[in-house]
Amino acid sequence: VSHHFSFKMSDSWCTIESDPGVFTELIQTFGVKGVQVEELYSLDDLEQQSPIYGLVFLFKYVKDTEERATIDPDQEPGLFFAKQVIQDACATQAILSVLLNLESPKGVDIGETLTDFRGFTGDFPSDLKGLAISNSDPIRTAHNSFARAEPFMFEKSRRAATDDDDVFHFIAYVPFNGKVYELDGLKAGPILLGDVASDGAGDWLNVARQHVQARIERYATSEIRFNLMGLVRSKKDALAEKLACLELRKTILGAAASAQTADGGASNGNVDLYGEPGWAMAGDAAGQAAQLSETNEALATCKQAQREEGERMAAWKMENLRRKHNYVPFVVNLLRILAERKKLMPMYEKAKLKKTEQASGGNKK
Repeated sequence: VSHHFSFKMSDSWCTIESDPGVFTELIQTFGVKGVQVEELYSLDDLEQQSPIYGLVFLFKYVKDTEERATIDPDQEPGLFFAKQVIQDACATQAILSVLLNLESPKGVDIGETLTDFRGFTGDFPSDLKGLAISNSDPIRTAHNSFARAEPFMFEKSRRAATDDDDVFHFIAYVPFNGKVYELDGLKAGPILLGDVASDGAGDWLNVARQHVQARIERYATSEIRFNLMGLVRSKKDALAEKLACLELRKTILGAAASAQTADGGASNGNVDLYGEPGWAMAGDAAGQAAQLSETNEALATCKQAQREEGERMAAWKMENLRRKHNYVPFVVNLLRILAERKKLMPMYEKAKLKKTEQASGGNKK
């Protein structure tokens, strides 16, 4: 894999839109399976999206007035932390910070590209890990696949941002080895936010929520543009698993009903359903009939949810195709045809007159 990570001056990285559809396709392009990205409109949405493997937070960058303590990445063996060395790669870097710190959740495969990358950079210091991200051909290619088509290319030097510029930044919140970390590539190292309760009642999101809320409140008087997204289990996979469980339950209950018809008695109710601890078949015919009715309703609901999720994924795919499509040839050809038919200048003059009338009307007010 070393040929993918040659250390050289990296090619340019485009800016990409902060959108769950974009980020979901991005991680799928990396080869990741079993994960998608969901936008969280409120901190109260965290429980509704469980399980959440990590959070990605976008905010207007304001330099911290007080330094927050960071740890040496070597203090937490296995924790992936990379310094940010490419200005426009912070979104992808935040997503990688979650994916490369996943602790083998059920049904998730980060794929060969990221597995190789994590193995290749495992012993690197954080600055070289950042450089490795910037020079990874598969990662950069996936990121730049969302570049907007530009009709003209100009050579220009990148200027430093000023106080008048709106500069936005992505950071990640991840659980790792019983602790919760904030991973910001502009910091010297990971920020330890706290421990997850070891009594089984704790949830890493309870720790992360407090710090996300505190960051929002810090800027609340002057800034309202925030975006919080969660890397969650693939809804398609979760619904397929749920549907399989419900189909199995229906089969068990149907078999029990047939047995009762044959022998005139109720069958044994101690039947556990795979994948759903605590469910057992009722021990009497009436109870089993009620369970069968509930199962049929749940099956219909699950199938409807599958259809809706499929439609949503198709809409995301179409939106991404439109984002990537180059409309310039179409527009140029349309203008040419309008000019050939002597319609372009009349349309232009009409639009110009309308704008003048609107401007004069606004001045009168």
